[in-house]
Amino acid sequence: MRRTLGTVLAAALAALTCLLAAGQTSTANAATHVPVVFVHGYTGSSSNWATAKTVFAAGGYTSGELNAFDYNWAQSNKSSAASLKSYIQQVLARTGASQVDIVNHSMGGLVSDWYIHELGGQPYVRHLASIAGANHGTTFASACTIYPSCVEMLPGSAFIQTVTSGDETPGATKYATWSSPCDGVIVPYTSTRLNGATNNTVACQTHIGYLTDTATLTAVRSFLAT
Repeated sequence: MRRTLGTVLAAALAALTCLLAAGQTSTANAATHVPVVFVHGYTGSSSNWATAKTVFAAGGYTSGELNAFDYNWAQSNKSSAASLKSYIQQVLARTGASQVDIVNHSMGGLVSDWYIHELGGQPYVRHLASIAGANHGTTFASACTIYPSCVEMLPGSAFIQTVTSGDETPGATKYATWSSPCDGVIVPYTSTRLNGATNNTVACQTHIGYLTDTATLTAVRSFLAT
């Protein structure tokens, strides 16, 4: 009887060990995506990315892999880029990842560009997806030049000349943009395009409409998988 009981206990212990190992493997396999950092635009906030998070979650991303950066949109984009640098380092430390994927919208393009070009961020960015990014500025910014961020967003500003001089898509980072002639805020809409990037034209989408455009957001998610 003792031998039988010992055999049963040993078998149960072995089964429990297997279950624990399987659980650990499942947990390890769950975190398979490079963390995403979403960067909002002028007058925006992290809440802008609610639909994007839903679209990415549908593609298998966990909540811990989806990070929305908040910043003071009225201040200089240089200051916002410095905050983005700190935020990305926090994401890397928390997740154990070596790189992030950046998805930006509107003025978030300038914040991302300064981080990559001027603050040594490029090695930490695997993909950059710019949705209606103000990468070469917009004449629309002339309406809000009471803010430093808008002065920097004017076409031809010293800020934009700095981030667009030389290689607009440096390093091994993969770059893609999405722009539309129906944008209405990024003027001209071609300002979003980056030399050396995969530049996608959306037939007709408004500037704010992108934030709930599941087709474009799904395309962005697919780009990050490449």
